[in-house]
Amino acid sequence: MRPGFWSLMTRATSAALVRAHCSQRVSPLWRAGARQNAICARFSASWCWVLVLALASACGSAPTTTTSTAPTAVPTAPIAVIPAQGATLPMIDPTTVTGDIIVAGSSTVFPLTERMAEVFAEDGYSGQITIDSVGTGGGFERFCVTGETDIANASRPIDEEEVQACRAIGRTPIEFRVGTDALAVVVSTENTFVNDLSRAQLAQIFSGAAKTWNVIDPSYPDEPIQLFSPGSDSGTYDYFVEEVLDDDATGLQNSGAQFSENDSVLVQGVQGSPYAIGYLGFAYYHANRSTLRVLSVDGVTPTPATAEDGAYPLARPLFIYSDANVMREKPQVAAFINYYLTFVNDEIGEVGYFAASPEALEEARQAWLDSQ
Repeated sequence: MRPGFWSLMTRATSAALVRAHCSQRVSPLWRAGARQNAICARFSASWCWVLVLALASACGSAPTTTTSTAPTAVPTAPIAVIPAQGATLPMIDPTTVTGDIIVAGSSTVFPLTERMAEVFAEDGYSGQITIDSVGTGGGFERFCVTGETDIANASRPIDEEEVQACRAIGRTPIEFRVGTDALAVVVSTENTFVNDLSRAQLAQIFSGAAKTWNVIDPSYPDEPIQLFSPGSDSGTYDYFVEEVLDDDATGLQNSGAQFSENDSVLVQGVQGSPYAIGYLGFAYYHANRSTLRVLSVDGVTPTPATAEDGAYPLARPLFIYSDANVMREKPQVAAFINYYLTFVNDEIGEVGYFAASPEALEEARQAWLDSQ
């Protein structure tokens, strides 16, 4: 490194940026364009490319791409972090984070948290993140009753009974909104007769009131409806029962449906018959869209736009939860949540979910700051 280089950067950002730019093998942070943009967004427009040129000078090579003419002089004063609108989280260098993290909960949120753990490790984190898919209710039990986890994945908000259980062991759950799911009602690609169902028709089907498809529509085949549903520990189950079945699960429990907390089992079940139907998190449809078809509900197809504006009737928020004391006692937990909230929008589309609104993500970031 050339003398004086470190004076160009704040201590919070220097190590991560230098490692990322100087060694593609050590960290893909700079290589990932979306995360590069996120880093640059924390600096004023006039300073961001100054930093890029300084990095190139320090490493002995120029950036691989250039989109603007650089200033002729490099200032010696530290570059200030310019806050975006609202809360700005401190920059995390994953290579400096140590210690393990334990997560459990929603099968819906599982693939998103798994992806964020993967990129956290790719960017240099050397600890271990254990993530168990046990359903939202099971996740809150581990977080609030036994206290064995650091973070709870959830596809519904925590309820008052769970909050009280947390308080009984000295925890106050903090909610972090991380995305939006459009709960997918799916059939096999071999099913060529149904494309749209109303909520009333879904209630007929999943309450067990309609046993054959032709009861739903006379043009449908006179074949038994095969039902696949998440189990009762799942937040997806809770949400569907509340939104579609008027909070009465009696019919569903007696319908002969096959239940599983494992969404991959539900996928396999629906794939296996043209007369099967199920519901699950959109990411599981997205990952299996070559063999599954997603149905529109009340005439609305799930898309990022319809999930965000509420036009799709089965859109719902996704969360992670932690506790301020846990985050202070295990700084690796605070660091991971910071990283999660900083870069989740770069990864969420690839996973198969939709970004939370800027306001919701801003509120989550502020909750992180308030916990410190």
